[in-house]
Amino acid sequence: MAFFSSLAAAIDSYTGLSPAAFFTIVALMVGAYRLVSAFFVYPDEESAAKRSLAPQMPPPPEGFSPPPQPVQLGDITLEDLKAYDGSDPNKPLLVAIKGQVYDVSIGRLFYGPGGPYAFFAGRETSRALALMSFDPRDLNSDLSDLSEAELEVLHDWEEKFKEKYVKVGNVVAGNSKDEDESRKEIKRDED
Repeated sequence: MAFFSSLAAAIDSYTGLSPAAFFTIVALMVGAYRLVSAFFVYPDEESAAKRSLAPQMPPPPEGFSPPPQPVQLGDITLEDLKAYDGSDPNKPLLVAIKGQVYDVSIGRLFYGPGGPYAFFAGRETSRALALMSFDPRDLNSDLSDLSEAELEVLHDWEEKFKEKYVKVGNVVAGNSKDEDESRKEIKRDED
């Protein structure tokens, strides 16, 4: 009992507070410290995963390796663009928006086979993105009948792609390279 009375006297003389007020303040400070530190440091990885509000990314498929650095392709036809849909793991994943071709290989889990946006890989996606559509008929560059709001949505998508992915080429009108070469050969034969 003597210890508690001397502790109460010391608290009163050093802080000017009653022991009840002193211990209440100490308890509040410890609670505030724990609350604030919980925002910055998790006790272990498992509880960090439980607390996370962001959806967890699926683990990469077996044998997955990071994509190579984007290679500039230059001009490419829509027919040739189809070869970059992720069906060949040795080729990059490409998506075209308003005639600009972007390498989306770093997003293989999203744009690659089985991903939620695999539908867009190897295609011209302007109309589909503007309409927020997964209808195969909207996978084209026809913007003629879109409203201002839909064109604004497309512009937002274009800006996101410019920020996140590397532009590697442009879509050009025409047939595939093989067809163009065969037409040149036929023309030479006729001459």
